[in-house]
Amino acid sequence: MSKLNVTRRAADNGVAIIDLAGDVTIGGGNKLLQQTVRSLVADGQKQIILNLADVSYIDSSGLGELVASFTTIEKSGGEMKLLNLTKRVTELMVITKLLTVFDVYESEATAVAAFGTKGSELTTGPLNPSGLTEGATV
Repeated sequence: MSKLNVTRRAADNGVAIIDLAGDVTIGGGNKLLQQTVRSLVADGQKQIILNLADVSYIDSSGLGELVASFTTIEKSGGEMKLLNLTKRVTELMVITKLLTVFDVYESEATAVAAFGTKGSELTTGPLNPSGLTEGATV
């Protein structure tokens, strides 16, 4: 059975930070992560950071739970970011190509500040079809 410790805390602007320590593996660690994330989402939390600084090992079940947590949060209209990946976890994320899926940060302040920037970079208003070729439709 895996051993995982989970601590929840809040950043200044209401971002939830989940500090994980131990192994995120089948047999308990992945379920504890699942319960924690789902509890936050059920409470209306939309911005969550998973701090993996003290995670020593993640197995395929743990990776699956990271993806499931990401999906749960995104479906609720929220965002999830990963913080402080260890070298071993980073290598695993590169091999599985999951590093391209998650927003990963090395600084907690930068991760917290990154929330809300996704939508603010988009412009609103009518599309300008002047660049379309003749016969193209919008």
